[in-house]
Amino acid sequence: MYTKIKTLRALGIVMVVGAVSLTGCGKKEGVGKQTGAAVDTAANKTAEAAITIADKTTDAAKTAATATKNTTVKAVDKTGDALKKTESAVTEK
Repeated sequence: MYTKIKTLRALGIVMVVGAVSLTGCGKKEGVGKQTGAAVDTAANKTAEAAITIADKTTDAAKTAATATKNTTVKAVDKTGDALKKTESAVTEK
């Protein structure tokens, strides 16, 4: 989550810098187009990185959920076995 915030913050900074640089580009032809292309490239790379991060985060969450489920099943099984032993001990006396 923290990485997503950093990525979005970086995207915002790149866009602001690009907008500011475009306002001063009236003197030379082509500079505005070059700056715009650079901003577009940076925005695309940032979006791709954000998607990659989101995918990795989703995969990690799925792995953690599966591990938690498996551990819970084992704990419930052990608890059931302990209850059976306790029942047997109580009924014998």
